Amino acid sequence: MFLALGVLAAFVAVFMAASAIGDYFLQREQMFRTLRSVRTIELAPQDLRRRELAAPFLRRVLIPGFQRSGQFFRRMTPAGVVDRLNKELEYAGSPPGWDAERVLAMKTVTLVGFTVGGILLSRFGGLDALQGIVVVLLSLYVGYYLPEWVLRSRSGKRQEMMRRALPDALDLLSITVEAGLGFDAAVARVAKHAGGPLGGEFHRVLQEMQIGKSRPEALRDFGERSSIPELKSFVLSMIQADIFGISIAKVLHVQAGEMRIKRRQRAEEQAQKVPVKIIFPLILCIFPALFVVLLGPAAITIYDNIISR
Repeated sequence: MFLALGVLAAFVAVFMAASAIGDYFLQREQMFRTLRSVRTIELAPQDLRRRELAAPFLRRVLIPGFQRSGQFFRRMTPAGVVDRLNKELEYAGSPPGWDAERVLAMKTVTLVGFTVGGILLSRFGGLDALQGIVVVLLSLYVGYYLPEWVLRSRSGKRQEMMRRALPDALDLLSITVEAGLGFDAAVARVAKHAGGPLGGEFHRVLQEMQIGKSRPEALRDFGERSSIPELKSFVLSMIQADIFGISIAKVLHVQAGEMRIKRRQRAEEQAQKVPVKIIFPLILCIFPALFVVLLGPAAITIYDNIISR
């Protein structure tokens, strides 16, 4: 019996020792594998400097330089100018990658470029001192305000596209609500069929309501992202209808009718401006050519008669 217990104890001891030795060698092998993998990663050809130099010059140098100069000039620029640029960027649809700092950086670049060009023109263009000063001052003015003019032109075009599409969008919104759709479903239908900047703004309103914003808050933000008085009036009417419980279908019907009337009035206003705008092309371009054609032969005949006498 003692012999059997001794053999069993020896077998257990040998088994435990073998298990311990096996675990030790297994852990050691796993550790060696981990070290080899780390060593392989360290020895892999990942030269950071080479990768940085392989990046385009625009991404490696110009964009960081623009960002640093934009941050510097933002600290030096009054807060009102930065707010105005941010508002213009909202009107332009917040183009990807553009903010007030980048616009200020572009203003710096164009300012320096136009100033150097004005100095070179005044220096080598054969201008006198007064003309050179005028050219340099004009270059300073144009160089500083050129990016802002481009931004305003883009925002103006976008707002005009939204103004033209607004009456049809409100007609569609009114019809879909009167047909029985809810306001959110009607906004989704208008965002799908309207397209363009206005459709994108309606889609953004719908997304903001879906992520938790209240309808008045989303509509108020929609109105603040536009400079169109008709759109602001529509947003205010919808907010009041939502607050006071007025029928949205009736409000949309009234708003659609008012939009059609305002569109017709705006077209009549543009037609009334045509005679005034056409005066300058007539005086500067058409009348001189007409006078040359009509009076030229008569002037030549009178001149020949005077010379012949």
